[in-house]
Parts: sequence; structure tokens; C-alpha cells
Amino acid sequence: MPDRPLRLAVTTGAYTHIADGVSLTLNRLVGYLVGRGVRVEVLAPVGPANAVEPAGTLVPVPSITAPGRPDYRVALGLTRSARRALGAFRPDVLNVSTPDLLGLGARRWALRRGVPVVGIYHTHFASYLDFYGLQRLEPLLWRYLRWFYRPFAQVFVPTHSMAKVLRENGFGDNLTVWGRGIETDRFAPEKRDLAWRRALGFADDDVVVTWVGRLVLEKGLDVFAAMVEAMQARGLSFKTLVVGDGPERAAFEQRLAGAVFTGTLRGDDLPRAYASSDVFVFPSVSEAFGNVTLEAMACGLPAVCARAPGASDLVVEGETGFLVPPGQAEAFADAAAQLVQDAALRLRMGEAARARALTFRWDVLLGQMYDALQSLAFPTR
Repeated sequence: MPDRPLRLAVTTGAYTHIADGVSLTLNRLVGYLVGRGVRVEVLAPVGPANAVEPAGTLVPVPSITAPGRPDYRVALGLTRSARRALGAFRPDVLNVSTPDLLGLGARRWALRRGVPVVGIYHTHFASYLDFYGLQRLEPLLWRYLRWFYRPFAQVFVPTHSMAKVLRENGFGDNLTVWGRGIETDRFAPEKRDLAWRRALGFADDDVVVTWVGRLVLEKGLDVFAAMVEAMQARGLSFKTLVVGDGPERAAFEQRLAGAVFTGTLRGDDLPRAYASSDVFVFPSVSEAFGNVTLEAMACGLPAVCARAPGASDLVVEGETGFLVPPGQAEAFADAAAQLVQDAALRLRMGEAARARALTFRWDVLLGQMYDALQSLAFPTR
């Protein structure tokens, strides 16, 4: 192994302009690698202000606002100046985190120069099509993704269930499961705050059913709203809390008129919101992992989630919560009703959820990625 630090280049569609699962995970990874002596250069779109302070060296690339999604930006590709930046940096490994135009250009640049390319599969892209009336494009999308990732040395997938979906759709043997961790000291049951609940209008004995995430169609907002309506029609006594923001907020607030909407919460406010709730529900089928589910579990909440990639690797059916057939609001209502009506069941499942969350350790996972990148950059001769 040479006596110089590893040089890693990263391309991604989200790094600083939005605080989503992709950007937060990548910044945590880059921060860790920099701390281990790795030199990291990140090529990504930027917005007018940072939602996340970047780790590593950030090289902004030209981008536009995503059509219909002003919270996201779309990179316009690997420009001449970005190619010059890559050439001057001379990476040992390229990590492509989004299969967009920027990733496509960087992929081509690296393969032509014999630079090993790896990918982190953050998003279940095919699942998005149903929510935007684009189901007919699914075969074409899978064809593109198979072609895009085929020459990669490794594709890091966050869950075994997501890896299974990819293999069923023709991906090769370059998949490696690399999960996500949780700050169990930050996300913890002890963050429960009755004063905070009261300030939102919740009584101490109210059962609060909570949804956390970006308010976008693909997160299952319609299923969650229909579940709440079904539970209300049954006469169940509970309150609804929605944490997050996004383009569908106005419509969601109108439909769930009795719910409390906090908007986006960060810092200590987010774990306090989880821990001050009683039941977590997340019907999304678009997650490759499900960071919000793990955060809720770490705060001691039983979770009711769609039986889909991501949640299936986190929620243990009947032990830490319930896995429900995707899209079935009545089934979600059945599962959530059990928890609303049974305090002992909530407590038992919440304690089991916390214990399971404790097994997802960032230090181990980040160390695994460091070792994998070192092996690719400096293989044993």
C-alpha cells in the first residue's frame, strides 16, 4: 500500500441543498473518511443556501430546479470544468451515488481511465413511477439501471431486501449490502418531553400516531391519510402528528384537518418529536433503507410500515411492530389500531424496537466502507 492517502471522488445529486437521507448519509461517510486521512472531492449541485454543511471538498456543478420539485436540483452533467477538476484530483476510486447525467459522465470518465467505480444505491427508483403515472417506463428504467451499474466494481445496497429486488431485475453479482446506522444517544426514548406535547395541544394520556418525512407523493401520504380516516371512522381515540415539509403539504393539511403539522425539525427537535410520540406509521414503498423508521425505533416507538424493501430489514413482524401489504390503508388501520388500543403492546414493541436499533452501529458500517475502498484503490499484489 502506498504511503499516500486514498483519493476518493464522489458524484451525487444531493449533498448540501437538501437534508434528505442521501445527503445526510454521504456527508456522514465523507466526514468519517476525511477523519481517517482520505482525501475526498464531491461533485454535486448546490442551492442558494446550504441545508447541510458539506464534508470534504465540494465542487459545485451546474444544475436546475427539478420540474415540479423545487426542493431538488438536477445536475446538467459532467461539464468541462468538472472534468478538469477530476483530472487534477486524480482519484483512486470514483463513487457514483446517483445514476443521473452527472453520474453518467463521471462513470464514462473513470472507466476510460481505468479508475475503479463503485456506487451506493440510495433510492428505489422504480417505485417512484407509480406515483407519477409513468408505470410504462419501468422496463426501460430497469434496462438503464442494469446497464449503468454493470461495470461497477461494487454496488453498495442498504438492505438485503433491496438487493433481492435488484437481483430479481437482472443485476449481477457486484452487489454488497452496506446498511445505515443510528446515533442511539441522540435518538433515544429519554428525549420524550411532555411539556413539548402539551404545547402542541396533546394531553398526557393522548396516543400520538406520527408520520415523519418529506411531504411528497411517493412517501405514501395518501395511504397514511386514508388510514387516519379509517381509524377515526372506527371511533378510535388518538391524535395525529406530521413532521416534515414538501410540495404536498397544503393538500395533506387540508385532508388531515385535525392533525398537528410541525414542518421540518432538525437538531434536538427531531428526536424529541419521535420520543414524544407513541406509534410510528410509514407506508412508503420507495425507501431503499428507511432512515426515519430506524430513528423512530431508536426512540422506542413501535413501527407500522409497508412490507417493502427497506422496512422489511428493520421491522420484525409482531416483535418491533407490524409490516403491512403496501397500499392497503385498512390493513394499516388494523395494525395501528392494535397499538393505539393496547398500552402494554406499545411498551413491549417499543422496547424491542429500541433494542433492535442499538444493533445498527455507524462506527462498524463506516469502517467497512473504508476497508472496501482501500482494497479497491490499493489491491494486494
